[in-house]
Amino acid sequence: MHMKAVSTRLRRYGLRYDDLFDQYESMDIKEALNRLPREVVDARNQRLKRAMDLSMKHEYLPKDLQAVQTPFRGYLKEMLALVERERKEREALGALPLYQRTLP
Repeated sequence: MHMKAVSTRLRRYGLRYDDLFDQYESMDIKEALNRLPREVVDARNQRLKRAMDLSMKHEYLPKDLQAVQTPFRGYLKEMLALVERERKEREALGALPLYQRTLP
């Protein structure tokens, strides 16, 4: 029931579930996005811009475009899991995470 409701809302705006992860909320998400191929990040940014535009206009995607959307096709979770695993390994070894290192 919940997944169907989420899927319907994401399809209306042409988003994927992984698009909802906020890069400003977690440094792990930001690092995972930095490691993804440029085309994947550009496609994500385009989906987010289109969704914001539709939301501001109080509109939805046309029904034919909603039908071809794949809201639960992931692109970020595997990379995010890798980044989190690396961070935990660094913590276990006592090293600083990559994004907290500073130059002397």
